[in-house]
Amino acid sequence: MSFIKCSVSTVALIALGATAAVARDQVQVAGSSTVLPYASIVAEAFGENFDFPTPVVESGGSSGGLKR
Repeated sequence: MSFIKCSVSTVALIALGATAAVARDQVQVAGSSTVLPYASIVAEAFGENFDFPTPVVESGGSSGGLKR
């Protein structure tokens, strides 16, 4: 791949990544009820230690997480 194509691709990926990061205000996680207690503890610790909102953790089975 030429240098110009590689540079343009890199800039495009960075721009898309920055747009996606701004698009969401809060992380939402859904998945297996087996890991719900652990995921809830991790989400609370994340909310206490970082300047971001605490992630929303929901149970709904493994297929519930895949539907999101």
